[in-house]
Amino acid sequence: MGVVVSVCAFHLTTAIDIPLEVEQLPTITEASPSSLIAFPFDESFPMTCEAKGNPEPEFRWTKNGEEFDPYQDPRLIKEDNSGTFVIPNTGNLTEYQGTYRCYANNKLGTAITEEIEFVVPHVPKFPKEKIDPIKVEEGQPVILECNPPKGIPPLQIYWMTIDLQHIEQDERVSMGLNGDLFFSNALEKDSRRDYCCFAAFPRIRTIVQKNAMSVVVKSTNSILERKPSLLMPSGVKSETQLVNGDELLLECIAEGIPTPKIEWVRMGHRLPDRATIENHGKLLSIDQVNEDDSGKYMCKAKNIHGEAKHSFDVSVEGQWKNSQLSTIGSDVRIKCSATGTPQPTIQWRVNGKPLKASNRKVLDDTIVLHNAKSIDSAVYQCEASNRHGTLLANANIMIMSKFMGLRWFYSLLLKIASTFLLNLMGTMSLCVIKVMLWWWCFSDVPDAPENLVLSEHKGRSVKLKWIPGDDHNSSTTDFIIEYEESQWEPGNWNELQRVPGNHGSAVLKLYGHVDYRFRVSGVNAVGRGRPSEPTERYKTPPAAPDKNPENIKIEGHLPHEMDINWEPLSPIEHNGPGLEYKVSYKRQDVEEDWHEHVVKRHSFVVKGTPTFVPYEIRIQARNYQGWGPEPKVVTGYSGEDFPSAAPDDVEVEVMNNSLVKVSWTRVHKDKLHGHLGGYRINWWRLRSLLDSKKTHGNKHTLTFPGDRNHAMLPGLTPFSEYSLIVMTFNGRGNGPGSHAVNFKTPEGDVQKHIVALTWAPPLVANGVLTGYRLEYQLINDTEEVGVLQSMDISSPDTTSCVLRNLEAVSRYKFYLRSCTRVGCGPQVSEESTTTPVADATGKEANALPPLIQPHTYISLASIHGGISTQGWFIGLMCAVALLTLIVLIACFVNRNKGGKYAVKEKEDLHPDLESQGMHDDTFCEYSDNDEKPLKGSQHSLSGQIKAEDSGDSLVDYGDEDAQFNEDGSFIGEYAGRKEKRVSMEVKGTTNQSKA
Repeated sequence: MGVVVSVCAFHLTTAIDIPLEVEQLPTITEASPSSLIAFPFDESFPMTCEAKGNPEPEFRWTKNGEEFDPYQDPRLIKEDNSGTFVIPNTGNLTEYQGTYRCYANNKLGTAITEEIEFVVPHVPKFPKEKIDPIKVEEGQPVILECNPPKGIPPLQIYWMTIDLQHIEQDERVSMGLNGDLFFSNALEKDSRRDYCCFAAFPRIRTIVQKNAMSVVVKSTNSILERKPSLLMPSGVKSETQLVNGDELLLECIAEGIPTPKIEWVRMGHRLPDRATIENHGKLLSIDQVNEDDSGKYMCKAKNIHGEAKHSFDVSVEGQWKNSQLSTIGSDVRIKCSATGTPQPTIQWRVNGKPLKASNRKVLDDTIVLHNAKSIDSAVYQCEASNRHGTLLANANIMIMSKFMGLRWFYSLLLKIASTFLLNLMGTMSLCVIKVMLWWWCFSDVPDAPENLVLSEHKGRSVKLKWIPGDDHNSSTTDFIIEYEESQWEPGNWNELQRVPGNHGSAVLKLYGHVDYRFRVSGVNAVGRGRPSEPTERYKTPPAAPDKNPENIKIEGHLPHEMDINWEPLSPIEHNGPGLEYKVSYKRQDVEEDWHEHVVKRHSFVVKGTPTFVPYEIRIQARNYQGWGPEPKVVTGYSGEDFPSAAPDDVEVEVMNNSLVKVSWTRVHKDKLHGHLGGYRINWWRLRSLLDSKKTHGNKHTLTFPGDRNHAMLPGLTPFSEYSLIVMTFNGRGNGPGSHAVNFKTPEGDVQKHIVALTWAPPLVANGVLTGYRLEYQLINDTEEVGVLQSMDISSPDTTSCVLRNLEAVSRYKFYLRSCTRVGCGPQVSEESTTTPVADATGKEANALPPLIQPHTYISLASIHGGISTQGWFIGLMCAVALLTLIVLIACFVNRNKGGKYAVKEKEDLHPDLESQGMHDDTFCEYSDNDEKPLKGSQHSLSGQIKAEDSGDSLVDYGDEDAQFNEDGSFIGEYAGRKEKRVSMEVKGTTNQSKA
């Protein structure tokens, strides 16, 4: 349970909405949510902070509790006269991760936002575990736990077999809100070895799979029937707390034989009209709750042997007003009502700063301003938190003298009225102003219409008459007619039509085979009034459909198939029972008859089609009463296949030391086998030109959508040799790559104020090495030294670091220590001075002295500590090395004289498995080859999301696209280096999407 907060201020106070022409405290009008997720597919991430006030507020930000000025970072996009700034998705977002807060202040006070956490997500994973088979006797209950990993919501849970077939669910077998699969009583047919829980995170396009679970149901000759008991929730009573507008979800899952049925009741009342029963009766859902929904609810699980009950105490908190006006000398109370489990703690602030004493007393959840003064006018903040999160609310408190308050309020009304009259007539009369003030104070929304009558019944049309209610000094502009039907969405009212405010009747055009009732409400300049009492019910006769399906989409996920999907008619549009769809298709520009199929679902797959050819498709609805209107013809293509040709004539033109232009000849459309998506360039660095040894560096990819024959590759390393290939792609995936083209980048200028450090790990770590701590400071020849800067290096595999933006012509000292979980060991140090040298153009540039040249390393050769730094130990090691060398020379001489050593042969027969792979040319990489990819899915589709323990490199597999179907299901392609691909489709139900 999270935190629920409401704030109110009372004692002779007035809640008002103050126009900006009047001097007032700042009020936050718009802010980013408390959690802002950096999804890798978004181009930018706005940190929103907007406020109103008079004088106009000024803005400032903090990050992790420290001052943060967006204007100091040129990469951030700022907006004028606003506190909002935008973080662009340039690839490296980790440095912006943290907790932000915006402050809006003027001379009267300061309003603040909730803390905004900017999160750069990682790929969620199920833990590796061995799950023992679950053995149970027939008739006993079973619970298969999913325990999905934490990730970016929304989370969707699916239970399927290893072959991606959904586990059938019914009253006996169903999934709970927590994702667990419940069996009210096990049957012998439930025995299988491949119950798999899949957790889908659609916002990051990722599906992860838990290890398969095995269930063994032992048959028995005598299954004893029993009365129900509840598997979920536990106990007999629980509490649920919400705020206005939340969704209420109550769940009861029972076991017993025969399988129990669930009933829902509300004690002392009937269930609200908005209540729906889902998941085979086990879930009660109420959208948009309000205070009237508070009370006690109960579920009853029943079978012929008895029943089990559980009661829910539901409380719904109301909203609060944040503008308050009080007079000098009065006592003002500000109450912060915070509820949650566990009980939240409350912290009070004034203008964004912790509350101090004086005349302000804190009594539990209430502040009392005793004998309030003008200086007590401020923005008061209540911040309630528990382990589930934090909520913040601002309350604007203005303290005035009675005379000033009346004069201020009267001048406010006078300003509103006079502005209105001046705009309307160009003149102003005091008596008319008083009339306007009276009108402004006493107008209201219209009363509900009365005496609704249905007449002129003509099958699917009827005339509705009503008598308008009192308009309360503001003429009615519209009447809204709503309907409710009893079959598909009982209790839900939907707008049918609007008529002008001077009408008292309307002819209603209706759907067939629907049991209607109607109500009417009036609208004027103040707002919409209450609805009338509903009419008696009116049922229309059935008829043929009035329309055909819309939004027809033709897709091809496989080369020889064509998937046809359409938006089905809503239930009320069926016009009668027995709705079906006739799907007709034929090749475009080919003389052939239409192929026709009648289906009840809203999708159809045509198999055995040629690859990527145009088809004409039409879909017509019908029911037991007849066919719908003549359908329109739409055009689409059958399934795509991978492109079969690579771009030719690939050339590279070097533009400068970090940018090249790549050009190629376009792939012919006959070789695309699908809609052209664009071109991709894969490139990797072979070596620095200072090093003769070639290595295959990390592969990088840039995608260029559309039909083009050239592209620019930025961000290359100067004085290096590279290789690249070009390929095209369509909706199916990548085509073959072109022949590799090698090129070299020229030398670059000296990088200024940069020091690179490298070191070797300790010989004896005395524990599990967790990382390093690096410290450095300015130590020029003065008595004072610079501030000691420090940074923690959390990866134990890192053995180098680059420090930038150091002072020119300055001496620095560097300290390095290795760390375990217990702490950090002794340090080693190195000193160096940056001095001016001339660059290639003859201009003076700041660089490092010959001892430490730019792009070379300061070598902290040993951080070992202990005996490894002692002279006698070093001498002993040298002697051992010399003796080893002498023995090897003797062996070599002896072998040349005819002696044979069997070492090589033994090594060939018994290779040292531990030594294999030690020469792989990898850097700063962690591999976990036990992590197998989910069949038919991807760990991620962006280099920004990387599984911390995954051995599958996103560089290797990130070239493929993934898509979501219209229903939110995931279709992903996982491409290995041998270009083997499989696809999967996971479709969830409404109930499952809530899990």
